[in-house]
Amino acid sequence: MRKFVKIFSLSMIILFGAALLTASLFVGSTYLKYSSLTLNEEKLSSPALAVELYDFENRPLKEENTFNGEYAKISTLPENLKNAFISIEDKSFYSHHGLNYKRIIKAGINNVLSHSLKEGASTISQQLIKNTHLSAEKTFERKIKEIVLTKKLEKAHTKDEILECYLNVIYYGNNCYGIENAANYYFSKPASKLELEECALLAGMVKSPNKYSPILKQSAAIERRNIVLSEMKKDGYITEQQCLSACKKPITLNLQAEEQNALNSYSQAALDEACQILKVPAKTIAINGYKIHTYLDKDKQQALKQALSSEDFNCADHAAIVLDCNRHAITAYQANSAYKVLDARRQPGSIIKPIIAYAPALNEDIISPSTQILDEQLALGEYNPKNVDGKFRGYVSATEALSKSINIPAIKVLSYVGIDKAKAYAESMGLEFDELDNSYALALGGMRYGVNLKQVAQSYSTFANNGMYDEAKFVEYITDASGKIIYHHKPKPQQVLREDATYLLTTMLQDAATTGTAKALKDLAIPIAAKTGTVGKGKDNIDAWCAAYTPKEVCVAWVGNLDNSPITVAGGNQPTRCVKNYFQTENATPSPFTQPASVVEREIDLISLENMHKLELASPSTPARFKQTALFSIFNLPKDVAQNFVEVGETKFDVKSSGSTAEVCFTPQRHLTYCFYDGKTLLKQIAGQTQPQQLQLKVSSGNLKITVGFDEKNLKTYEFKLKKEAIAQPQNDKWFI
Repeated sequence: MRKFVKIFSLSMIILFGAALLTASLFVGSTYLKYSSLTLNEEKLSSPALAVELYDFENRPLKEENTFNGEYAKISTLPENLKNAFISIEDKSFYSHHGLNYKRIIKAGINNVLSHSLKEGASTISQQLIKNTHLSAEKTFERKIKEIVLTKKLEKAHTKDEILECYLNVIYYGNNCYGIENAANYYFSKPASKLELEECALLAGMVKSPNKYSPILKQSAAIERRNIVLSEMKKDGYITEQQCLSACKKPITLNLQAEEQNALNSYSQAALDEACQILKVPAKTIAINGYKIHTYLDKDKQQALKQALSSEDFNCADHAAIVLDCNRHAITAYQANSAYKVLDARRQPGSIIKPIIAYAPALNEDIISPSTQILDEQLALGEYNPKNVDGKFRGYVSATEALSKSINIPAIKVLSYVGIDKAKAYAESMGLEFDELDNSYALALGGMRYGVNLKQVAQSYSTFANNGMYDEAKFVEYITDASGKIIYHHKPKPQQVLREDATYLLTTMLQDAATTGTAKALKDLAIPIAAKTGTVGKGKDNIDAWCAAYTPKEVCVAWVGNLDNSPITVAGGNQPTRCVKNYFQTENATPSPFTQPASVVEREIDLISLENMHKLELASPSTPARFKQTALFSIFNLPKDVAQNFVEVGETKFDVKSSGSTAEVCFTPQRHLTYCFYDGKTLLKQIAGQTQPQQLQLKVSSGNLKITVGFDEKNLKTYEFKLKKEAIAQPQNDKWFI
């Protein structure tokens, strides 16, 4: 046994040694392979760069695309700024030679244990190389290139030169590359004037500018800033009193207003998308001479700008986007805010109702547009939803419920589908949910993080595009400096809803655009479907939306404040008027929504609808005034034929008499005619009524006869002999006292 253990141990040692030798040889050979890489000095410190972008007709975009225009010398920067970055990013910056081997070993062990490459060990020198020379992909070869170039960087430059380049290159969010741009944008001051707490804030946010955004996520930004301050205190750069004082200060921003339009321009949105596609920072795109060819349509962009400029938003943030359904392309985009609107996720309110509830229910054959839903007080555990006006309307059709944005029916429809299945549908149309998004409040737009403008437009494009979904793009293709295409958008739409389901939903949303919450669109000379949404907090509104579409394109408008301050806007007002302004200005060609063969018309019986709230087919004998044409999917047709005009049902009469006077109480049905006779003399006739009746009839003969029917051939007769103070009792088809 001992001999076996010795042999096994020796074998393991030999195998481990062989593996270690192989790995060392591989690392060594890879290092030698890239040892000839050269350092590009221009990439390290180019003070001004611009990205070339073009519209869909290959004309250069004239929107501002220059960044890193101001360069800050290390000698002008506050010591607190330099120390803040060193404390949080690279404590041994001034002592290592480009690599921190202890951090590399520790990160390597952690990555092996977690079976991932999530933890890095990059020094400031390595980050500078990664941000200027390499892609963001996490591969072994890229890491070797990074090490090679970092070594060369350390030999060619002093530590202060490296730190200076680093601070002028890295990204601080909101299109801010470089410390001077960041200081000017966030605080409207030069970097040389930054206070301690401001230095710590900027140093903390570079790890993840979105996660630690001082505009959208102040609590996270403050927490991260205070970690930086704590590290500075540990490292002896500031005193404990300085640390405590700075930690107590709120974030006070002074955003540059003139930067807001450029920040939310079509060009910036396309550039951000190109960075995601190529997995490189914007500076790399500029340095390498890549050209971004977009889907921007100059005429549509001008129409959208004009549509927005014609409305007064009371200084609130606002944005609108136009999507070409066939090409899955963003053809126009305009926004005004101190933060990138497309990066912000907002509560969708009622614009989510078609996505999360009604479209899935139609596709699952649970409802039709004419399906009756009871609008009533509802309690779901501790959740007690209300309609906006606090009223309940009784039974309403699914079309009316969606068109007028009634809350209770939307929640019920979501419950019919099921939350998990409904979310799966919404995800297939581009929405994203947090794990806590699992309540019926989803039907009203109650989400933890919400949606962004582009996601809403993409989801609604599914309805316009016969149930086909694909992500829409700003960028059509990208070429390198030599003109070679390195990316080309090739849509691959997926069928996520049936054609019949989307067409039926469209008819419901067309109703919303004529008589519902989006009725401001009713005067448009083109077929259009729309839905509005308003998000309230207490008595105040926070977000207002309108999403509308024709068979060819989607236009979505949003108004709100990204700091969640109240707005005096509702979805049916300015956002809907913006959409109307766009389609009017853009002179869209009328194009009808095409009814698929899987959608058919059927006549339904209105009496069954009114009395039983049930969809039943009209019988051949149903009079025209008691039937209505409705649209159905061939997969969800009514199964029953109404019997209201086939035979006369029973009516309960409560008859009391006093001498020759008969008191008759009953509840009539609208389609039946009720005739009351004194022998053969007609005393009274009632038709088309549904309200309870209480009649006082003089019956001199002592014989009361009542006929009930819907025509002369279909009658049921009731007869009563009157006696003093007696109560009528039925006997077969006759009634006797």
